[in-house]
Order: sequence, then structure tokens, then C-alpha cells
Amino acid sequence: MLEELLPPAVLVVEAFQDGNASPLFPEEEAVVARAVERRRLEFTTVRSCARQALARLGAPAGAILPGEKGAPIWPPGVVGSMTHCAGYRGSAVARAAEVVTVGIDAEENAPLPRGVLPLVSLPEERAQLERLALSRPDVCWDRLLFSMKESVYKAWFPLTGRWLGFEEATVSAEATTNTFSARLLVPGPMIDGREVTGFQGRWLARDGLVLTAIATPATGPLPEPRGRTNAATFSHGLDDVTGAGGAANPR
Repeated sequence: MLEELLPPAVLVVEAFQDGNASPLFPEEEAVVARAVERRRLEFTTVRSCARQALARLGAPAGAILPGEKGAPIWPPGVVGSMTHCAGYRGSAVARAAEVVTVGIDAEENAPLPRGVLPLVSLPEERAQLERLALSRPDVCWDRLLFSMKESVYKAWFPLTGRWLGFEEATVSAEATTNTFSARLLVPGPMIDGREVTGFQGRWLARDGLVLTAIATPATGPLPEPRGRTNAATFSHGLDDVTGAGGAANPR
């Protein structure tokens, strides 16, 4: 699913259930030593996905530990992102020489909990939801909006090492092209002497999930993604918004 949203330079591995993952490295085991079983399983499976993707990239196997604010620490010369939700785990990696940053997110295609939308969106973002729902009533657009902003944050953080609040970027989506754009409302990072003012991404809703992805190429325009987009953290984390999760969980 996710590879349909990303260019060929980005390698993707996904899993839709736990139980067949490769064992954790001892350093990783220490991270989740006191975690509940659900957390251990998702942590293990998403890292198994990441290691498979890294192997396809030619990178050596090793521990993928959470760094600052939970961001995964990738091998030198590699950029990547991980995500997990109920029934889905996925990882995307690329060579830093080809792709500057990657951000992916997966969520259940279900409405956000009551009262959350105003906390994670701007008025102009909420204004587009009714129009989008008329075009694609099968998509929970509030949840997709949240997912888009999660992918923006995951693409932003490796470039800056700084938090990006929900109010510090605005996103707009297109229902017919399965694309979205993000405009930064704060100064962006500099890449090759140019300031990053936003990100371009793609989204997909299928099989009870919504997925979003951003990949910024090192040079030139973003290549067309593989496949076809059908109609369909480290991160802020929905639990953190609702107050159910405490500090952001390391991915």
C-alpha cells in the first residue's frame, strides 16, 4: 500500500499482523523492557519491517533505537520513517544522497475522538473538510488531516531537530488526485542554500486505513510514485493529544 505513495528510491516494507518479526537487538529490548505487550509487539514488528527495508537498501543489520523525541536513529547515509496503528506496521527508507527526508503515517479510517479536531488543526484546514467529504464520503477526513500533519512532522524533524506544533503548518488535500500540500508557518530548514517552505505528499484510503507519505528528493522534482492510488511515532501521537499516552512513544 505505502509504496504506491512513494518514489522508487524509497524502499517500503509493511506488516499487517504481529508474530513473524525478527528478534530485537539487546539495546532495543531495553527500550521496551517495561512496556505492555501491545507496545512490545508493535515496536518489534515495525523494527523488523525497517530492518528488511534496510537490507534491501544494502545497509547492515543493527539496532534502530529511538533518539531525540523518539525519532528513530538510522544508519549513516540513510533517511527513513516508521509508523504503526491497529492492524498495520510500516517502514520506509532511502539513501540520503537521493532523498532528503521521508515522513509516513498510518491511521485507522475512523473519526477522531470528540473534541480532538480543534486541537490538531487550524480553522482554514477544518473549512475544507466538508468539501472533501462530499467528494469522498468513504474517507474520514478529520483523521486523514491528522495523518497528513503527522507525516509533515516526521519529514520536518530530521531536518531541524525541532518540534513542529500542529498550528505551525497548514495542509490542504485534493480528493481527486490523492495528493496534499503543506505550507510551513514558521521559518523552514535550509537545504542546498534554499529554505524549505513546505512539503508535498500523497495519501491513500483503503482496507480500513488511511496512509500518508512525504518524500523530498535530494534534487529535482518528486518522481511519480509507483502503482496506482485508489479511493485511500515518533510523532505527536494521537494519545498525546487526547492525554491518554503521556510523552510521545518512541517508534
